[in-house]
Amino acid sequence: MSADLPPIRTPQFHPRPADDAATVRAELSAGLLAPVPVVAPKFLYDALGSRLFEAITELPEYYPTRTEAALLARHGPAMAAAVGRGRVLVDLGAGNCAKAARLFGLLQPPRYVAVDISVDFLRQALQGLQREHPAMDMVGVGQDFSQRLDLPADQVGPGPRTVFYPGSSIGNFTPAQALALLRQIHAACAGGALLIGVDLHKPVEVLERAYDDPLGVTAAFNRNLLLTLNRLLGADFMLADWAHMARYDPVQSRIEMHLRALRDVCVRWPGGERCFRAGQTLHTESSYKYTRQSFLALLHDAGFAHAACWTDEQAWFAVFAAQT
Repeated sequence: MSADLPPIRTPQFHPRPADDAATVRAELSAGLLAPVPVVAPKFLYDALGSRLFEAITELPEYYPTRTEAALLARHGPAMAAAVGRGRVLVDLGAGNCAKAARLFGLLQPPRYVAVDISVDFLRQALQGLQREHPAMDMVGVGQDFSQRLDLPADQVGPGPRTVFYPGSSIGNFTPAQALALLRQIHAACAGGALLIGVDLHKPVEVLERAYDDPLGVTAAFNRNLLLTLNRLLGADFMLADWAHMARYDPVQSRIEMHLRALRDVCVRWPGGERCFRAGQTLHTESSYKYTRQSFLALLHDAGFAHAACWTDEQAWFAVFAAQT
């Protein structure tokens, strides 16, 4: 190796503490037994679920990924000027890390910190990214920040940070939960800034196609949750008993994903049982949609200031840059 080439680094990795199996089973069981049965969307993202979601982002009906990418490409220099360059870049829900990687040239981070619940998927993605950027300091943090965002200084590094939260994942939280998370992100910025993608209101038919594509990839992503429940809970869900369903709730301004029972069925697991009538659903994900004004108000309530916003021509999607 030539002496003037930068040294090749190995990404640091901090896996999340192993979940207590009994705690996971208790959470899943409580959701299934709730008056309106529900499973938290974080359980959609096992290794297979993460790969299926990658496939969803390639679908023509799924507008958020390509619309956000176009905004970042078109307005990237202005966004970088708004959040500042040369800061640690913290990528929440990093997935395959591709979105953040496209910003490296603009933001010039000395360290990249990728945070995701899917530990094995994140590890693989970060190792590949390190080979492409051998001189950059990279850290992977396995964490379920839907419960609590915890970024120890020894993992992230000192000084102001730019927190990047793309993909409109903030919509998976209720507005009250989103406010609580944004307040935690405000603290995590340590005097830096937030760059966040947010899905906006649009025609219902566009939303429903995006969450129920003709090819059935989103259906596979949703139904894979049943295999996860069987594995984690010891349940006996049968895939043939369930169909994917997406619907828009205009009162709460959210698109919902459900699994709908095709027939009367009783599901059993150690210590529990839930019977579903034909047509009854298991709620697996919500995605709240905002207006530009409503999300600016949410940022303000979380403590952010001087927010800038960029949208596409149809005003379907927005990227906000907010200083602390």
